[in-house]
Amino acid sequence: MYILKIEGKVKIPDYVQIRDEQFTLLAYFRADRPEGALAKIGLGDKEEQIKHIIAELPYGKIQKLEL
Repeated sequence: MYILKIEGKVKIPDYVQIRDEQFTLLAYFRADRPEGALAKIGLGDKEEQIKHIIAELPYGKIQKLEL
């Protein structure tokens, strides 16, 4: 899987995309509220680890998500 953080502007918050190996979009959620989206794709148990990754992730850079 891959993860990408998108920078928001003014009133639009930062968003995160999680994509599979074929770059199909699996989840798209606000960076500050990943709970529901992660549970939906089966990563609810790795929420704290993913929050830490999101905090350190630079904007606009695709990174391989290895959990």
